[in-house]
Order: sequence, then structure tokens, then C-alpha cells
Amino acid sequence: MRKVFSAIYLLYAAIIFISLMLIAFPLVLLVSFLLPDLTGKKIILICLRTWAFLFSCLSLFWVVTHGKDHINHKRPHIYVSNHGSYLDAVAVCLCIPQHFFALGKIEMTKVPIFGMIYKRIVIMIDRSSAESRAHSVQILKEEIAAGQSILIFPEGTMNKSEKPLSEFYDGAFRIAIQTQTPILPFVMLNGRNLLPRTNPLKAKPGIIKAIMLPAIEVEGLTESDIPALKEKTYQIMYNALLSETT
Repeated sequence: MRKVFSAIYLLYAAIIFISLMLIAFPLVLLVSFLLPDLTGKKIILICLRTWAFLFSCLSLFWVVTHGKDHINHKRPHIYVSNHGSYLDAVAVCLCIPQHFFALGKIEMTKVPIFGMIYKRIVIMIDRSSAESRAHSVQILKEEIAAGQSILIFPEGTMNKSEKPLSEFYDGAFRIAIQTQTPILPFVMLNGRNLLPRTNPLKAKPGIIKAIMLPAIEVEGLTESDIPALKEKTYQIMYNALLSETT
């Protein structure tokens, strides 16, 4: 009986997801055509936040955020988070209060409708191409220089293991040091339980909990400090995940 309920619920959530995307799509196209600059991208992010809020309410995937007092709204941050569920895309739209640009995989542009919206708000990267990686990093640096926050999943892709966190790439920490921008780590909890990647038929409604952690300052650090900064951030996030799940 539980499997039948989960299948019905998953179908319902998928219909809500697609329907809201179909509503948002023409608006995003119009904005990106009329305002192909920072203003347009900010409006598109507002559209995505509205989409995420409506999807959250209608599908009963609630997002609750703690620790917003750790965020200094007067300066940009490099947000880094764990990534273990498809629901993370919804959660980050709702839990990050600042305007931000995200680094995302180019493969996501292949998703119908969502992919066309995705590429208008996300800085895409093809990790198999050194040229693409360098280009993406340069764009991220330019956005930070313009006062914008950015979001990077330091695991590089969705964590498919049973461990709370996969190993981190250097990228976010290299950019933080090169631009002297603080790291703002946060963790998202319960997304994997609500919509398991390996078995989506176990989907169920519930609360996704996002916890903003204290910012990590990088003032005065050099590129030789990247391994230590990466390890420090990893341990902070790992401990936060562990304390919430035990």
C-alpha cells in the first residue's frame, strides 16, 4: 500500500513540477530577451523562487532555514553546500536570501523545459573540458567583483554514496582565496529521504531543513592554503550533518 501511495504522490509532484515550469517558461524567456543583463537575471531568480515556493507548498516539500543571522547582506559570499537530492534545486532557491549565481553542470540543459530555464540563470560548466572550467571560473570571479554571491556544490555532482559528504573539489576555495570572498557553508537535510535518487518510488512529503553555518573568512590566505581551507570547510559541514542525523 505504501508503494502505491508513493507512486501516486510522485506522479502528483511531477505534474506540479511540470505545470509550474510551463507557466514560468514564457516569462523567463520574455525577461531574458528584454533584459539580458544583471537586472534580467535578478528577475529570473525571483521567478525561480516563486516557482520553488509554489512547488514546495503544493507538493508538501517544505523548506525550513536556520542560521540566517550568519549572513552579512552587505557583502557577497561563496555559498557551498552538500548535494544529495533532486530537491536541492528547490531548497537553494528558498534558503539563500541573497541574490546569487550558481555553478551548474551542462548536462542539466538536456532536461526538457527546465534545461532552457536553467541555462539562463546558471553558470554552466563542462568538467571534462579545461577550457570550460577556466571560462566558468572567470565568469564567477566577475560576478563576485560586481558584488554578487555565488553558489557552488563542492562535491561536484550529486552524492551517490552512503557517506554524508563526498570529497570536495578545489574550485570554490581557490575562487574564495583569489577574490578574498568569505565561504558561507550550509547543509541541507532530509532531501535524500524525501526523494531518494536510487528509488524515487519511495518519495514522500516532508520537511527539508537547511542550516546556514558561520562564514569562514579567507582574508590574507594564499593559494597554498587551499587544502587547509577545503578541509576546514569539509569538517564543519560534515560535523553539522552528523550532529543532525544522530
